[in-house]
Amino acid sequence: MPVATLPGMRERTLTISSGGKTFSTTGWKVGWVTGPAEAVAAVRAVKQFLTFVGSGPFQPAIATGLRLPDEVFRDLARSLETRRDRLVAGLRAAGFDVPVPEGGYFVVADAGPLGVDDAVSFCLELPDRAGVVGVPASAFHDDPDAARTLVRFAFCKQEAVIDEACRRLARLRPQARH
Repeated sequence: MPVATLPGMRERTLTISSGGKTFSTTGWKVGWVTGPAEAVAAVRAVKQFLTFVGSGPFQPAIATGLRLPDEVFRDLARSLETRRDRLVAGLRAAGFDVPVPEGGYFVVADAGPLGVDDAVSFCLELPDRAGVVGVPASAFHDDPDAARTLVRFAFCKQEAVIDEACRRLARLRPQARH
């Protein structure tokens, strides 16, 4: 649930979005901020002095995408939900403890049940061991110990890619010890 939809939060919440995942244009770095006018103006002022190379040529393309019919975005949401559920089921079958995320493009899985006690080491070895990439959640956390066995996986992939990743991760189950 978006923070801005909670009681009393709309007038004091900035929501930051981008076209990266929605339109498969992650390298374009085109995004936007919505919220109270005064706060958005402050973000614009800061951005003016932090960004020296803009993505000007890509902005009209993202704007065109944002004008697509609502059904396009409903279909995208349904597709992402299907892929999310597919990844969650596959990770659970591989032995991870996985809550179902309510938004975003990522699943955070606990590798602890596989015997993993250091997600950083596990993630560094994962491409060689399984041909799959995960990101240790501690990279996004101010207390690395609190997230020491958590791994982030993306589900904004083709279903066949998700299925193959889950098959590869399931083969790790008996030997996963870190």
